[in-house]
Amino acid sequence: MKGSTYRRCSCRDPKTGKELGTACPKRNSRNHCTYSIRQELPPREDGSRRSFSRAGYDSRKAAQADLDHVRALLGLAESDDPEGTELIAAMLTEVSSEKTPLPDVEETRRRLNAGQDLIGSLTVSEWLDRWLAGKRIRKSGLSRYETDIRVHLKPHIGRRRLDRLRVSHLSEMFTEIRDANAQILEQNAQRRAAIDELATVPWKGAENRARRKTMKAAIDEMPPFRRITGPATRLHVKATLRAALNDAIGQQIITFNPAAHVEIDPVRKPKALVWTDERVAKWEQTGEKPSPVMVWTPQQTGAFLDFVAEDRLYAMWHLIAFRGLRRGEACGQPWSETNLDTHSLTVSSQLVQDGWEVEASDPKTDSGYRVVALDDDTVNVLKRHRERQDANRKEWGSAWVDTGHVFTQEDGSWLHPGKVTDLFERLVAASGLPPIRLHDLRHGAATLMLAADIDIKIVSDTLGHSDTRITRDIYQSVLPQVGKNAAEATAKLVPLQRKSEAEKARKAAKKAKEKAKAQAKAKKKSARKKSKK
Repeated sequence: MKGSTYRRCSCRDPKTGKELGTACPKRNSRNHCTYSIRQELPPREDGSRRSFSRAGYDSRKAAQADLDHVRALLGLAESDDPEGTELIAAMLTEVSSEKTPLPDVEETRRRLNAGQDLIGSLTVSEWLDRWLAGKRIRKSGLSRYETDIRVHLKPHIGRRRLDRLRVSHLSEMFTEIRDANAQILEQNAQRRAAIDELATVPWKGAENRARRKTMKAAIDEMPPFRRITGPATRLHVKATLRAALNDAIGQQIITFNPAAHVEIDPVRKPKALVWTDERVAKWEQTGEKPSPVMVWTPQQTGAFLDFVAEDRLYAMWHLIAFRGLRRGEACGQPWSETNLDTHSLTVSSQLVQDGWEVEASDPKTDSGYRVVALDDDTVNVLKRHRERQDANRKEWGSAWVDTGHVFTQEDGSWLHPGKVTDLFERLVAASGLPPIRLHDLRHGAATLMLAADIDIKIVSDTLGHSDTRITRDIYQSVLPQVGKNAAEATAKLVPLQRKSEAEKARKAAKKAKEKAKAQAKAKKKSARKKSKK
C-alpha cells in the first residue's frame, strides 16, 4: 500500500487567504516548511478508502520514523487474517483522527494476540463496572465493593485510562481523601459548636426567639454531619481496587497493578481491654471508654447474665457469652443444626444486613463452617428456651412463622441483626455495667477460654478463625488475675541466690536479738560469780 512523506508550507496569500504551497518564496528555506506523512490503509468493508495522515514534523527523518512505525503496525496482521487487518486499520484510523500517539508495536502485538482492544481506551470506571458485574459473591460483599467504587474510586480515578493508571495517581487519591477528612472534621466541629451555642439561648423573649431563628438558619446552611473515611475504609478501598486490577491482569488487559504498590497509612486495630476496677472508676467519672473494644471480667459477665435471666433472648446472650458465636451466626442458627443430645451445634448459616434489609447467607469464611461443643449448663439453657418457644408457637397458632431458627421474634420470624444489637445496648445500659458492644461478648468468650488454659487451636476452631494467629492478635486480652498468676509462675521457674531486702532485714534483726540475748546471759553469769566471792 502506498505511503509517503512530503514537505508542506502553511503560508497563505494575504489577499485570498489560500495556501501558497509551492509558490511560497520561502519554501526553499531550510527550516521554513514542515513535513507530513500519509499511508494508505486497507479499505473498509464497503470498499471505501481510508488512510493515516499526520503533519507537523520538524524534519524528514522524524516523519519517516513515524511512517515506518505505521507500516510496522500494519505488518502485525498476517495476510490470511482479515479480522486482525481490520482491527489494526480501525485502530490507525482512530489514532489519526484523534491525533493521539502511535501505540507501541510490541504492546499492540500482545493485545492483538490476546484478543483485546487495541486502542487501550478502556477507562478505570468502565473496567470497574465490568468487573463488578462479573462478581459472583454474596449481596453484602457486592454492596461493599459498589460503595468503594461509587464513593471513592470513580470520583478520583474513574476517568483515567486503565492502562495508564500509575502509583502516583493512587497516592494523589488517598492524599485527597485525607484532606477531605480534615475538612469534614472542621465542618463537623463548626456545626457542633453552633448547635451547642443554640442550646444556651433561652426560648422566652422576642429577642431570644429572633436570635434562635437566625442561628437555626445559619446551622441549616452548614454542611450536615458527615463521617470521615477512616484507615480501615481506606484499606478496603485499596483492596477493592487491587482485586479489580488483578483480574484485569488475569485477562491480559494490563500488565501492572499500581494498587499493589501504593502506600497508605497502616490500620492499627484497637486492642481489647478488660474493665478493671480502675477503668470502671474512670469511666464513671468521665464517661469515656479506654478502648473501642472492651471486655467484661467473669464477674461482670455473670452479673449481666443474671440481670437478663428473664429476657426472652437470654439463651442467645448466654450462647454468645460462652461459645463466642457471631451476631449473624446466632440469629441464623437453625434447630436442625443444633443437637442438644450430643452437646453440639453446627454453624452453617447466618443472617446478614444489606443496608437495613436482612438476607440468609453462608458463614463469613470457610473456617466459619464449624462444630461448636456445648457445656451442660448451655444445653439446659437451650432446652428451656426451646420449651418457651414451643409455648409461643401454640399461642400464635396459624400466625406462627416457621423459620426453624433457634432464636426468633415473638411470632417465629427472623430476628433483625441490627435490632438485636440495639436491644443488647439497652440491656447493658439498664444493668449499670460498663458498656461493651455485642461483638465484645465474643471477645469475652475467647478471653475466658484462654484464661481457662484451653489450647489456642481449640479456641480458634470454636470461634471459626482460619489461623490461630488471628485468635492471638485479636482476642488474647489477658484478665488481671491470669496475668498475675502467669507472672508468679514464671518467676518461680528461675532459682535465685539473692535474698530480698525484707528477708535480709529479718535475718539481721534475728541475729542482733540473739547477740543481745547472749550478752545478757554472759552478764548475768558474771554477776553471779562476783556475788559468790
